[in-house]
Amino acid sequence: MRRIIVGISGATGVIYGTRLLDVLRETDIETHLVLSDGARRNFKIETDLSIAQVEALADKVHDIKDVGAPIASGSFKTDGMVIVPCTIKTLSGIAHSYNDNLIVRAADVVLKERRKLVVMVRETPLHKGHLELMCRVADLGGVILPPVPAFYHAPRTIKDLIDQTVGKILDQLDVDHCLFRRWQGVEEAPEVLESIAAGRNRRS
Repeated sequence: MRRIIVGISGATGVIYGTRLLDVLRETDIETHLVLSDGARRNFKIETDLSIAQVEALADKVHDIKDVGAPIASGSFKTDGMVIVPCTIKTLSGIAHSYNDNLIVRAADVVLKERRKLVVMVRETPLHKGHLELMCRVADLGGVILPPVPAFYHAPRTIKDLIDQTVGKILDQLDVDHCLFRRWQGVEEAPEVLESIAAGRNRRS
């Protein structure tokens, strides 16, 4: 059985985490969820979901303080981990192996076992220290995947923009999906532009 760890930290954009869990729930992948205290707060601020509803999206839920959980050990096999969204504090913890909570510990384990770690850092603007932390995690083997929207697939809603980033995360984990329209070359560009124009006309 494939297993993926999903960590949701306290940066804005927790909806990316729930959308990822929602998509993974339709697969045969076992998901292990860890929520930080900041993430729990942001769900109340940014969504109408209860924590119980969020946790119900995952197969297994682990307490942020439980550094003795199965996912804290390299002997517990997983296919990787996503931190979505990821705070700068969490990024710093990973960069320096400061394993003071289960999200950082699980990420450290994934890196040391040479498994896939995807980190969706949600911060802007970035100073040099932030960039150096990203470089350090990338040097350790992590994938830095910020939520940078593309527009070649003619997004019309916030959900379309979220799905494009979630789709890029799934690509990194080798999970098939149909969340966004992939680029097929410049010959398809006029069709995309027509789609965008049609959307504008409908809104007007």
